Amino acid sequence: MKSYEIVNEENSRRIGVLLYYEKEKNFITELEDDLDEWSAPLLFSNQVRQGNFTVSRELSLLWVRERVIPPTRQNIREILANHRLNEYDEMKFLEISEGRCSQDSLRIKKVKVLPEFVRKREEKNLVSMFPTGDNELVCFFADDRVKRVDLKKIASEETKKVVKNRELFLSATLGSGGYYVTFNDSIDVPASILYSFGEDMGVKRSDFLDFLKGNVLDTKDVCTLLSCSRQNVSYLAKQKDLIPVKENVMGNLYLKEDVLKTGW
Repeated sequence: MKSYEIVNEENSRRIGVLLYYEKEKNFITELEDDLDEWSAPLLFSNQVRQGNFTVSRELSLLWVRERVIPPTRQNIREILANHRLNEYDEMKFLEISEGRCSQDSLRIKKVKVLPEFVRKREEKNLVSMFPTGDNELVCFFADDRVKRVDLKKIASEETKKVVKNRELFLSATLGSGGYYVTFNDSIDVPASILYSFGEDMGVKRSDFLDFLKGNVLDTKDVCTLLSCSRQNVSYLAKQKDLIPVKENVMGNLYLKEDVLKTGW
């Protein structure tokens, strides 16, 4: 991930931070808490008016595209060659121009350490999640909380589409930086929304990790616990006397309690 301060050159005021996730080529913008709709970038003014200071990847990308040469430029091939670029890349052009645009006095400046306000917000980002039950997500957040989220309770047009389509719901994956959950990489639900609507499950993420460390066994662990060979474990699995929680060509994983039951 790369991070850039967004600075107003007229008064040297930091407006926010632009985050760029290189692998996914996604942008997220974190705006300063004390911005109002007049001091915020025009494209984000409505977001600030609504009290939303974390800007989605779609809107952040639009802001970037407002400030760089468009891919439809007539002489784009010559421009790419001039900058020794093999393909069009918004981030490269943004860095070249330092984010400057004729429409305002903003620019970007690369930073290595995220400001405190960004790090604090990231505490409510997702670190993991999985879909389960009837349109519910089990969400693990960076602040160690685990919440169950019923998507039916989030009254938005996007979540209504997800709830109506089981296949779409099961496509849920974690978005860049844990800022959102995305369904089929087309519908995003922000982590902040999931955090607000989630029901605390009364268990911490660290508790869950402790459970996994002590209760999920690979084939070697099972052999040691039962004092048997891999062939014996394979036989138990084939006879359905020991059901793996995950199967893999490199080896299966089992719950300790299920392994112990085979000796009862």
